[in-house]
Amino acid sequence: MSHAVLMPAEVAALLSATITALRAELVALPERVLTWHPGPDEWCVKEVLGHLIEAEHRGFAGRIRIILGADTPALEEWDPPAVARARGDCARPATALLDELASLRVESASLVGRLMAADLERAGRHPTVGLLRVRDLLQEWVHHDRNHVRQALANVQAYVWPAMGNAQKFSGE
Repeated sequence: MSHAVLMPAEVAALLSATITALRAELVALPERVLTWHPGPDEWCVKEVLGHLIEAEHRGFAGRIRIILGADTPALEEWDPPAVARARGDCARPATALLDELASLRVESASLVGRLMAADLERAGRHPTVGLLRVRDLLQEWVHHDRNHVRQALANVQAYVWPAMGNAQKFSGE
């Protein structure tokens, strides 16, 4: 079965919706939940936000700008866990991280909303995955956002799980 792709205006709307969803959930969380790590190598909610900020620069909007500026440019790899460690987002205020991401998203949604049909076929070459078209990056961006929103929500679920007592049986896990 073939699926139609999301169009740039639809992607732009979903990029904005990610911020709305994150802000609604995260402003209600106490600091101890925002900084809680579900495992030794897993990110806290604030680090998830930091990753989304870096992905905006290094992955999605950044790569699209590079692709639009050259013919089949070489795209760089980056190491998200190493970048997350270097950023130190667990110590930063969640509202500052959300505001930074929201500001970037306004610019990104505008960029995506201005893309023309010919822009969607432009591509860059990534050293690991090969040819990446702008249209591919747009679809991945939507997927990536939802994956990390789900990760942030799963952190909250994991935080409350031990305190649920016999109510855990309702979840069937």
